[in-house]
Amino acid sequence: MLKLGFIGAGTVGTAMAIRLSQTGYPVIAVHDLNPAAAKRLAEAVKGCRVLATAQEVADAADFVFITTADDFIPQVAAEVKWRAGQIVSHCSGAASTDVLEPARKLGARVGCIHPLQTFASIAQAVENLPGSTFAIEAEEPQFGVLKDMAIKLNGDWLELKAEDKALYHASACIACNYFYTLMQVATDLWRNWGKSNAEAIKAMMPMFQGALNNLSNVGLPKALTGPIARGDLMTIRKHLSALEKKAPGMLSLYKELGNWTIPIGLAKGTLSEERARELRVLLKDTPAPRL
Repeated sequence: MLKLGFIGAGTVGTAMAIRLSQTGYPVIAVHDLNPAAAKRLAEAVKGCRVLATAQEVADAADFVFITTADDFIPQVAAEVKWRAGQIVSHCSGAASTDVLEPARKLGARVGCIHPLQTFASIAQAVENLPGSTFAIEAEEPQFGVLKDMAIKLNGDWLELKAEDKALYHASACIACNYFYTLMQVATDLWRNWGKSNAEAIKAMMPMFQGALNNLSNVGLPKALTGPIARGDLMTIRKHLSALEKKAPGMLSLYKELGNWTIPIGLAKGTLSEERARELRVLLKDTPAPRL
């Protein structure tokens, strides 16, 4: 089996090393500019050694993951002397295999495998990684190698082209990272009646879980609920008036999100065209109506 090495021992690299090792891949070497991070990964993976340089990892391994921060992937790819037939992969969601061109020119086979998952910490990353979908950009035969890794991690896989990567990653950021932004905005409103963000999150957690269950079970557009889906103009007016009084900075965001939600309500079939027109007028970038 291919001997794996990791250059970069951050959250994603450490989780990938641990989980791939658990499925039977020999992870033999790691290097990181932060010795403590490299030591942490090596201690979590049986048979893995901390090596002093990235070049030493490349010399020892058949398959090298460059799991540094994205900005440093091109630098590592350019500085290491790769060998023909060796596989070099990164795990960036936004960068294509183009950043590995120096390795390709030396005869290495390049690829990318990105776990479509959220990793708030190493412990969470290790827990969340199995069962994820893995986006793969590569040619054969390295494509097959990366696909097998995804399958051994009990995950699904999808193939991307280089030109797909930025939009793919933007989609992931909107769905995941900006979800937290919306939660911050939503829970901040609870301060108006003396509740903390933590209290708001605790109270709304069953609703979040219910929303995810709906999304999983019935999908879009059927999962959509709420006043836009119902065409409830009176409730929207109340929202706009309250926001104008208590949180005027959120008005434009609320209106923008509402406008993006109207087509979902129409697709669900619970929002009529007439009500949709009235909602669009109500949600224009104009002062909120006085109640």
